[in-house]
Amino acid sequence: MTGNEAIAYGMLAATKLSGLKGFLGSYPITPASDILHELSKHKNFNFITFQAEDEIAAVASAVGAAFGGNLGFTTSSGPGIALKQEAIGLAVMTELPLVVINIQRGGPSTGLPTKTEQADLLQAICGRNGESPVPVIAASTPSDCFEVAIEAAQMAIRYMTPVMLLSDGYIANGQEPWLIPDTKKLKAIEVSFRTDPTGYQVYARNEKTLARDWVRPGTPGLEHRIGGLEKDSLTGGVSYDPINHDKMVRTRAEKVERIAQDYPATKVNGDRKGEVLVLGWGSTYGAITQAVDTLRARGRSISNCHLRYLNPLPRDLEEILRGFKTVIIPELNLGQLRMIIRAKYLVDAQGINKIQGKPFKVSELINRFEEYFHGNRS
Repeated sequence: MTGNEAIAYGMLAATKLSGLKGFLGSYPITPASDILHELSKHKNFNFITFQAEDEIAAVASAVGAAFGGNLGFTTSSGPGIALKQEAIGLAVMTELPLVVINIQRGGPSTGLPTKTEQADLLQAICGRNGESPVPVIAASTPSDCFEVAIEAAQMAIRYMTPVMLLSDGYIANGQEPWLIPDTKKLKAIEVSFRTDPTGYQVYARNEKTLARDWVRPGTPGLEHRIGGLEKDSLTGGVSYDPINHDKMVRTRAEKVERIAQDYPATKVNGDRKGEVLVLGWGSTYGAITQAVDTLRARGRSISNCHLRYLNPLPRDLEEILRGFKTVIIPELNLGQLRMIIRAKYLVDAQGINKIQGKPFKVSELINRFEEYFHGNRS
């Protein structure tokens, strides 16, 4: 199973688990196009694929599908995600469930279309104008893409927010054996459309998730407008009131932060305290884990932790980081996660950075990790 095939199947599974009609608005781009190709074969699963005339039309159609009460997806790579950002901001403002899938490749500009890179993390987290937070989730292996696609859809629906799913060319085109899941054991995605007009306010919120109600257009008594201008915190009417804007900005940010309340406990491969912790995300999983396992077999005090959730970060991550003398973050970029970790936790994380369009080799990581032990002994 390739990563792109697994994402496509995960999208199909999410539509079945939610009982919604699936919609993909997409425009061809390397290395994301295979998702559109695969999904176009499966229209029998109540899933519509739409190849738009450009990236902006693709994401706008997916936002419209979400407004209509469907499960909206859009897929692309870095250059296309850049074009989609204004419409993603519209989904943030209107608070509609949308899954944005970014199969990262080498940049900037057209860059290296057929080579892998992890350099879109800051674009995913901070790439829109204004205070426009979205949750960001990352796959680590081809088969992991299936579960991550389902989880991204569940997150988008539960919290009424666009969600960014990160993969990359190495995962997308890489293959691994995939154990076909027992579909009866997959958990249903809970969906609730409001139909009762009594006391309806467009931006009234769920106390736990801060999500607003999802209303299908045309529901009697629930006529409403949404759009890109700032809204009143209850009625949804256009509002230029400064206090209201401050409240809405903080509320949207808090809603995204609350997603972390649903995360499972963060796993650590090895001891939870020691000399060195290797922190990773995305496609570096295999090389990091093998390198750490090799060094642990040699008696080194080293562990690794691999992040699926990149925004918001897990609530137990700080405790894990502070259990080690040295934190190393290998990335296929110039240190984007390292920047975030240093800023948020004031941890002097060290980077191992490679921007060659190729993944890390296990041997090169082993050699680099060993340097820190030699430094500690001296």
